[in-house]
Amino acid sequence: MESPHIPVLLEEVLESFKDVPEGYFVDCTLGYAGHSSEVLARYGHLKHIGIDRDEEALAFSKKRLEPFADRSTLYKGTFATVLPTLQEAPVTALLADFGVSSLQLDKKERGFSFESETLDMRMDATAPLSAYEVVNTYPKEKLEYIFDVYGEVRSYRKLASAIVNARAKEPIKSAKALSEIIKQVIPSGGKIHPATLPFQAIRIEVNNELGEIEGLLDALEAKHYPGEVVSLITFHSLEDRLVKNRFKKWATECICDPQAIRCTCGKNHAMGKPLVRKPITASKEELKLNPRSRSAKLRSFRFKG
Repeated sequence: MESPHIPVLLEEVLESFKDVPEGYFVDCTLGYAGHSSEVLARYGHLKHIGIDRDEEALAFSKKRLEPFADRSTLYKGTFATVLPTLQEAPVTALLADFGVSSLQLDKKERGFSFESETLDMRMDATAPLSAYEVVNTYPKEKLEYIFDVYGEVRSYRKLASAIVNARAKEPIKSAKALSEIIKQVIPSGGKIHPATLPFQAIRIEVNNELGEIEGLLDALEAKHYPGEVVSLITFHSLEDRLVKNRFKKWATECICDPQAIRCTCGKNHAMGKPLVRKPITASKEELKLNPRSRSAKLRSFRFKG
């Protein structure tokens, strides 16, 4: 069964799990099972848990993973909520790919596309908050914050004002209409569509994406297994910073006050160490096959055995 989504950094993810012991592989962002199916095919000693909040993705993946049905269990929900409740143990490999799947981006009715006739952007179609509410009801100051912090949009004040002025005349009902408003503020130029960063910002707000990553990292900090390898794929600087800083904290031996004259903690507080010093990015070959992999970064961490 062919996936409509190309898994990014696939070989690099498989390599990161090459020597994990027998146990469970948890795919926190199952999507269309691109990564999961390959991990299950290559590593016969691993059982599988797939988590996703998208009902459509879960239904597709259930069919795709039928050859591994005796080793695979799927759960609906956000990974930050589901992970702490798992009873299966030990977890020896964990993956999260924080990107939006190609199917979600390309299906116009999901409201992620610049040309979509709807304004939605929910990864879980049953969630209460959609992009429509954000765009049409959030006060100007809150829109400014979202565009500035989540999208790193330079003209965030101007864009928020343009949206507030437009919606005062009539509701902004489609991603296409929103995209047109953005184009009036952010000129076209280069390879990236002018609406890319503003849409990213709204999507992060709608799906609480940064909060979910924090929740996942908190859950791993509170409960992990000896020798467990965690591989996380990020797609923009905000996500990567969260992962990088948490891995750095987990790898720190000394927890004494930086102002202390000498170490008194024993320098044995590291929870493990990163598998690579710098994040792994897509090869030239992968970039040709899948341009959406251009901003992907993979960081992996191994907890102490």
